[in-house]
Amino acid sequence: MGRIKISLVKRTARKFVSDKKVEFSEDFNVNKKILGRSMPSKLLRNKIAGYISRLKKFESKENLLKEDMPVANLA
Repeated sequence: MGRIKISLVKRTARKFVSDKKVEFSEDFNVNKKILGRSMPSKLLRNKIAGYISRLKKFESKENLLKEDMPVANLA
């Protein structure tokens, strides 16, 4: 089992993703560089970057599933 993230990390990561000012990716290192020095500590920055990459991976899997699902004919 994985470690449980604190609510501060989850809330901040979701806010960054929902703002859409910056496009985050599924790669942890890219997200870490995007967050840069704006974070108060390296540990917090890394946790947020990791959670953002996890959210993006989940989001892309969800989009793939929606594309693969057949559309019902309503006519």
